[in-house]
Amino acid sequence: MADFKEIKKEKAYLVCAYVNMDNSEYRSKELELLSESAYYDIAKLNVFLVKEVNARTYMGIGKVEEIRDEVANLNAEVVIFDCPLTGSQLRNLTEIIGVRCIDRTMLILDIFAGRAKSKEGKLQVELAQLKYALPRLNCLKMDAEKVSGKGLGEKLKDLDKRKIQEDIAKLEREIKEVQKHRQTTRKQRLTRMKSVALVGYTNAGKSTLMNSIAKADTYADNRLFATLDVLTKKVWDDGVEYVLIDTVGFVSNLPHELMYAFSATLEETIDANVLLLVVDASDDHKYEQIEVVEREFNRLGVEKGQVILVYNKIDKVADINSLKTFDYSTCYIGAKTGKNIDKLKEMIKHKISLNY
Repeated sequence: MADFKEIKKEKAYLVCAYVNMDNSEYRSKELELLSESAYYDIAKLNVFLVKEVNARTYMGIGKVEEIRDEVANLNAEVVIFDCPLTGSQLRNLTEIIGVRCIDRTMLILDIFAGRAKSKEGKLQVELAQLKYALPRLNCLKMDAEKVSGKGLGEKLKDLDKRKIQEDIAKLEREIKEVQKHRQTTRKQRLTRMKSVALVGYTNAGKSTLMNSIAKADTYADNRLFATLDVLTKKVWDDGVEYVLIDTVGFVSNLPHELMYAFSATLEETIDANVLLLVVDASDDHKYEQIEVVEREFNRLGVEKGQVILVYNKIDKVADINSLKTFDYSTCYIGAKTGKNIDKLKEMIKHKISLNY
């Protein structure tokens, strides 16, 4: 698949139709960031309440017709819905609005497909695409007739359900083999060297921090899912040696079809001696994000003593003393400017010496 930067930007109309408006500002902002990460040009963001989900079109037909008229006036080429849509809903919305319609899951799948680099990453993304596509095949084929060159529909237009089922079974076998090999190499590495994993929400600055600590040439961009694969770099710091691991970032309400697409990240987290929970200190929803990651830590059996809470982008915060510490060792840094990076490196070495 071509790099997103090589693809001509399409003008997108974003629809955030919510059955409740809790955190609607945050949720709609995340859809904007996801769309920008896929290199869409945003024509309009439309946020509104849906009192009752319509089985045919998710929202009322009057609202769909209103969107259709605005899409035509804005010359938008795609409508992106921040909700999971059934195959029939996608088909009906596409027919009424008259341009390509995708939901949040399809958007993230497109991003993942453009970012995966490792063999396992590519296989996991392809598997997620096929599992998502199977119950929506007719709509996705209609998508391919409307637009070529981008998206899942083009890839599936010549496939039938039996062929997709065969491909799913084949991919699952391949992934098992790749995982066996990765688990073996990881065990060999961990017997020789300590490891430190960067964990947190996407766009918190993990890749920039990795560059600061390891002087690594890691791709860092202000976009969600700028990197998808697990990246590792060796670090030698004043006689202490460890592997620094940059993992895929969390995103709220990640569709279940995509959970396995970065399962390797969670496995790397389990095995790390030290975890750096990287948080954008300026984000209005930072505490909710920390709580989500904490729940994942609890599920994985991570001890609090393994974790350093790293508040990044502190230059954007008026009073760092107002930031909650959540009973973790805490460091306040500016990954881009290098502020307090040396202090963080000393904390990492201390944690490693405790042999978690």
